[in-house]
Amino acid sequence: MPEGRGRGILVGLAFRGDAVRGESALNISVKGEYALRAVFDLASQPAGNPIKIAEIARRQSIPQKFLELILASLKQAGFVESRRGADGGYLLARPADALTVGEVLRFIEGRADERTRKKGQADNPFSNLWEQVDGAVSDILDSTTFAHLARLWEEQHSQFVPNWEI
Repeated sequence: MPEGRGRGILVGLAFRGDAVRGESALNISVKGEYALRAVFDLASQPAGNPIKIAEIARRQSIPQKFLELILASLKQAGFVESRRGADGGYLLARPADALTVGEVLRFIEGRADERTRKKGQADNPFSNLWEQVDGAVSDILDSTTFAHLARLWEEQHSQFVPNWEI
């Protein structure tokens, strides 16, 4: 496994109706969700143009005060930069195609094995299965860049839908 990539992204699976309705069955904290949305928003904007916190908060439906704390944390970790002044705001610290969902999520959420694995927890019939699931999820998140997500989102939301109504 390449340096910087690691297991332990999976926070937990919840088997509930939300997954059937198209929502994720992966449990991620609100902070993690908002951090991903904020980085996605910055990746979706033209590179090099600082984006004001209020704009990100409005577009992504994130409380502005909470977003300020999240962006400060992401800045400290080197994911985003800030610019001061009237034309200031936040922008990605590196290109969106060099920034993966896995590394941002792992930074915000911490490693799953540090949070959820109990010392002395006995093996059970599902231990190996859950490790494989965790590894598969981590591989997907670590290979998904914000540039890729932004392209997919743009393609999905810019397709022309013909209207044959007369």
